[in-house]
Amino acid sequence: MINEEENIEPGSQHGKTESQEEVNGEPKSRQMRESSENDEPQISKQPSSNKNMELHHPHQVTHKKKWGEYTLEFIMLFLAVFLGFVAENIRETSVERGREKEYAKSLYYEFYADSIAFTHKINARLGKERDCDYLYSYIKDSSLTNLPKKFYPAYTTVFFLINSYTFEPKDGVLSQLKSSGSLRYFKDPALQKLFGDISVAINNVRYRNEQEYQFFANPVKPFILQHYDFKWVTDLQKMNKTEDNIDLVGLYLKSDTTIKANILNLPTFNRSEVSNMVMFYKAMVVSSRTLQMNDYIKDNAKILQVLRKDYHLKNE
Repeated sequence: MINEEENIEPGSQHGKTESQEEVNGEPKSRQMRESSENDEPQISKQPSSNKNMELHHPHQVTHKKKWGEYTLEFIMLFLAVFLGFVAENIRETSVERGREKEYAKSLYYEFYADSIAFTHKINARLGKERDCDYLYSYIKDSSLTNLPKKFYPAYTTVFFLINSYTFEPKDGVLSQLKSSGSLRYFKDPALQKLFGDISVAINNVRYRNEQEYQFFANPVKPFILQHYDFKWVTDLQKMNKTEDNIDLVGLYLKSDTTIKANILNLPTFNRSEVSNMVMFYKAMVVSSRTLQMNDYIKDNAKILQVLRKDYHLKNE
């Protein structure tokens, strides 16, 4: 009995293994294959879906452009760029023209103000030349102790008032335009030449002013420190403290007031040397007026004329 039971157990196990390997009479391996087939995506079971997708795929345009179309596109692109360039050029030209007119206006009023100042200085310097003539004649052979009312005014204008008769041209706007390169806005070659000419004339006037001042520094300044009575100027300024000395001299000559003064250190006062110094100074003043100053005012007038004409400017 024992042997039979032992024989049955292996058999029963073997039977159980076979029942596990077979399901409904089919081997397990087949079942697994079918299961794996069932697990595959459903798309594999619908092969016709790819065909449907191909039907909905958009068609590519294979139209070939003609040479005329390329030419038209090129012309349109060229016109767009060209018109943009023209518009930008017009804008820049308009801006430059506006700046040119503003600079012309500033230059005009600066030169115009200088022309007015020049006229006043010229008139004053002509009066100074007359005072030189008077002083030369008087010192040469007249009394040096009993001085007339007119002596000290002439004595003062010739030897003491130097800066009051100096004409200093203004070129602030012109110098600024030069340093910034803004003179390029003026396209007229004639006007450009005038700017160069008046720059030279201004430098010549300033150089001449320096020469006149050097003459005042020596020998005039040592001379007046020895022989000029500065109390006369102090008393003159009491007449009107708001006026310049050159105007006070004119007011004094027209008034009934007489301010007494003398030539100091008269024993060392040499008539011949002083009269020669007066005439040399007059020659320098006349030369400055007829040469350097005259050249400047001519160029000044030419520039004002061109600016008035080209930019329609008027005196204010």
